[in-house]
Amino acid sequence: MRFDIISLFPEFVAQCAAFGVVGRAGERGVLSVHGWNPRDYAEGNYRRVDDRPFGGGPGMVMMIEPLRACLADVRAADPSPARVVYMSPQGAPLTQAKVRELAAHPRLVLLCGRYEGVDERFLQAEVDEEISIGDYVLSGGELAAAVVLDAVARLQEGALNDAESAVQDSFEDGLLDCPHYTRPVEHALGNVPPVLLSGNHAEIAKWRRQQSLGRTWLRRPDLLDESALSKADRRLLEGFRAAQAVEAVSVSNETGSVSRASPPASDPVEAASGAEPIARPGSGPATSAPAAPTPGVPEPPSAGQRLAAKRKTPL
Repeated sequence: MRFDIISLFPEFVAQCAAFGVVGRAGERGVLSVHGWNPRDYAEGNYRRVDDRPFGGGPGMVMMIEPLRACLADVRAADPSPARVVYMSPQGAPLTQAKVRELAAHPRLVLLCGRYEGVDERFLQAEVDEEISIGDYVLSGGELAAAVVLDAVARLQEGALNDAESAVQDSFEDGLLDCPHYTRPVEHALGNVPPVLLSGNHAEIAKWRRQQSLGRTWLRRPDLLDESALSKADRRLLEGFRAAQAVEAVSVSNETGSVSRASPPASDPVEAASGAEPIARPGSGPATSAPAAPTPGVPEPPSAGQRLAAKRKTPL
């Protein structure tokens, strides 16, 4: 697969492509990355690529002609059909589904804007789609292009040492990934779950699926459509929730704090007898009025009474 990066700082993305999975994929011939600078196609002594926006306002806008001349050379450099993608905060969100779609193209041209962006006429005429990596603004599209490059590269055949790694990644099935562990088995920070040491691959797969469902439910509930889950997945998720509730109660009992997962429990004796709740040290004021004194039983002296009696006691 071929990547062409159009940027005022193409070496930025090229450096990112020299390491890790993308770097190894390049060494293996799985993909190639080529940088193009629109400034090389600008005219005049200053090679200007931007100008003030019509209508006023801050910032500068990248001009049509340097970009158009640059893109013409990009297209001519390889006969493969190219999909031109503009990295833009106004674009569609980058998802794993979109990454898979992009990975199916033989060639991607990633256009990186700067300043206030690119002249809209160029975008309308030359760009196939706009993609955003999140609801925030960067100084330029280079970091976003590096993200797309890395995400797409790892899906290319031969890019990863183990192709199964990409299949098990977060979001590949719409869920977050499960936890992973390596040696040592026992550590002060905790032990490896016994199921992962059992050698029972069916149980390991079941545990991983349950953890994946549970993590998504806890951290990204927006990704989880419970109505679309199979009966087996629903059972796994219910089991995860039950285990979370038990763990929350256990932690609450150990620390003396109240878990966020359940409402504060009343005293078992009080609950059984129907007595009103009472205040306990460190628990704040009682939620009901104090009990009336029992007839015939003297009340214990107050702190003030005890202090007065102590002062009257002769030395």
